[in-house]
Amino acid sequence: MDRRKLLAGGVMAGGAILAGQAAAQTSSQAATPQATIPATQVPEASPARPPQPSDAARAVQMAPAPVPSSPNIDWANLKRYRQANAQAMALPAAQRSIVMMGDSITDNWAKPEFGNGFFDANSLTGRGISGQVTGQMLVRFPPDVLALKPRVVHILAGTNDVAENQDPYDPAITVGNLQAMITLARANGLKVIVGSVPPATSFAWRPSRGNQLATIKALNDWIRAACAQQKLVYADYFSVLQGSDGGLNPELGINGDSVHPNAAGYAVMAPVLLAAVKTALSRG
Repeated sequence: MDRRKLLAGGVMAGGAILAGQAAAQTSSQAATPQATIPATQVPEASPARPPQPSDAARAVQMAPAPVPSSPNIDWANLKRYRQANAQAMALPAAQRSIVMMGDSITDNWAKPEFGNGFFDANSLTGRGISGQVTGQMLVRFPPDVLALKPRVVHILAGTNDVAENQDPYDPAITVGNLQAMITLARANGLKVIVGSVPPATSFAWRPSRGNQLATIKALNDWIRAACAQQKLVYADYFSVLQGSDGGLNPELGINGDSVHPNAAGYAVMAPVLLAAVKTALSRG
């Protein structure tokens, strides 16, 4: 059997088990939003099998992540945080109460040269991996987030989907993956913060993509609507990072890079995150 189907099936089954364990405690979950991305009609996914007893199982079912056929490739890079996760579980719960799931923007934020110790000072557990798309994060979500049993998860993802790091961009797949992570988190009792995709007018590593600012804005419209409908917290990084041309403010980005914030960029993102965490923790 194709390994793509095997891993997708494993993710579905894992999501169903995780959601089922938490379903008794979360029976009042809100329904999955029907928001669509403006200017991009997102088709409603058809279930591959009869509806399952939990939103989490259905959400994972909607957006199986593509995987390579080689058995030697750790497509989602599950090994990256395996040891760190084991170490984190030995820490007091307060020191792993907020987990940051994301790509290089989250990965860099945890580094001293960019974040200036912001993660350590605020007990943030970084789980970003450079270059990852939302499908890879969905595969990592159980071991890198749920297993740590945090109070809050912060999801900042989508840049590499738009950049087509893995496959041609399909907004239905991206929002399906985001919704799957949201639903799994809520089914396990976590507060959810979803960050807007930062502005970018080009991708240095994939110049053929051209200016995808409108695509990013459309994805952020979906994220904002999903947060409003599901009573999640929306962290608007797009607005504080945007420059006069609509893309990343060059004073807030790495030199010659129109995607990644520099230390000054993370400094303006920090208050947005702290306010979002405060709001999330204040909700019953």
